[in-house]
Amino acid sequence: MTSAPDTAQKPSLRSRIVASLDEPVLRALVLSTVVSRVGRGVFFAVTVLFFTQILGLGAGEAAIVLAVSSGCGVIASFLGGWLADRWSARRLTFGFEALGGLLLAGYAFAGDFVTALVLASLSGFFDSMSHSARSAIIARGFAPDRRVHARAVLRTVTNLSIALGAGIGAIALALGTPEAYRAVIALAGLFCAAGSLPLLRLSPAVDAPPRPTTDTVRTVTGSINTAATAAAAEERKDWRRRSPWRDPRYLLLSALSAVFGMQFGVAELGVPLWITRDTNAPTVLVAVLVVVNTTLVVLFQVRASRGTHDVRVAGRVTMIAGWLMAASCVIYALAAGLPAWTAVVVLLVATITHTFAEILSQAGAWGLSFELADPVRAGAYQGVFGMGFSLGALGAPIVVNATAITFGFAGWVALGLIFLAAAAGIWLIARRAAASVPVAA
Repeated sequence: MTSAPDTAQKPSLRSRIVASLDEPVLRALVLSTVVSRVGRGVFFAVTVLFFTQILGLGAGEAAIVLAVSSGCGVIASFLGGWLADRWSARRLTFGFEALGGLLLAGYAFAGDFVTALVLASLSGFFDSMSHSARSAIIARGFAPDRRVHARAVLRTVTNLSIALGAGIGAIALALGTPEAYRAVIALAGLFCAAGSLPLLRLSPAVDAPPRPTTDTVRTVTGSINTAATAAAAEERKDWRRRSPWRDPRYLLLSALSAVFGMQFGVAELGVPLWITRDTNAPTVLVAVLVVVNTTLVVLFQVRASRGTHDVRVAGRVTMIAGWLMAASCVIYALAAGLPAWTAVVVLLVATITHTFAEILSQAGAWGLSFELADPVRAGAYQGVFGMGFSLGALGAPIVVNATAITFGFAGWVALGLIFLAAAAGIWLIARRAAASVPVAA
């Protein structure tokens, strides 16, 4: 008698994500992300046109507003993690997100350059602090083999929510009236603020343990316990020594990850400029490539992140991402001068290659940023890593313009080599870190 064939099928992406929501921490973070990122998606879709067409800002003024907002995010990224080691991360994240959302809603009442600049700076500041505090929550709220999975699920949900928000923002773009813009922006800000509410459901377990103090320790009779007081003082010194600024390996990892993170600048700035200025592809392809990127991230980010809590695996996938990113730069460059439909095919291949580089590099970065951090100072470590990423985002427009856009094919090749070198550096860090850890049986 033969056994029946195994007809069980692998669960779908939706089923895996839904199953993972049994974890209370992830469930609260996902719900918060869905609501807040829909609001951010609306804002991303209308920001630049709101500045230029409704507020009447020039292109240079709009660029200044966005650049200053990004610059504030650099400082805030570290500060949010630093604070999350000292106070309740869940309460801080709730406050940061609520304030950031209300400030975004304030754009609906802006009328000039100065107001827009102040609102952009403050909202960007609180959003970056919130992101670092969230990372500290993830570092403490999940087992080591679940943290990367949680980040992957949240990134998948983020992409879906931003896409939905962009669709809502298209309503304002279609109507084109100041009232429509302001109403949609106010709604987006309120969504972002409302996204903070599910964070109140998080348990105190995601907060940092009480900090050691040097206060005098007394016995039950009121006399000074000399040994306990000295131990408390030594514990506090040890806590201070565990700073990411004293960890050269982690600082180098953050710097190299920031360099590789400039890939997002390639997608946001380099590719649109390259398509419109140097290829015969239709301009509408820019939007098509965004859809392709978002779809692939949603489909493959969770799957590609499996196992990257292991530093060996994280290093390997980062190296693969480096080769893919270098290849995508060369393929982007080959689209110049080709007939329209040939250029479209080449650019699609480049975008697919680029997107898988993005997916793998993010999975590797998450794993290494958690595993190589000191768990005692999880907030500060995640803040430093986030600050590096913010610096990369700030410098990306300059680097992309100075290479690919200015020098064409040679510039694209140089840009690809930069990404490959950064990935190789990260791989070496992971390899040395893995060599110092005994392999489990």
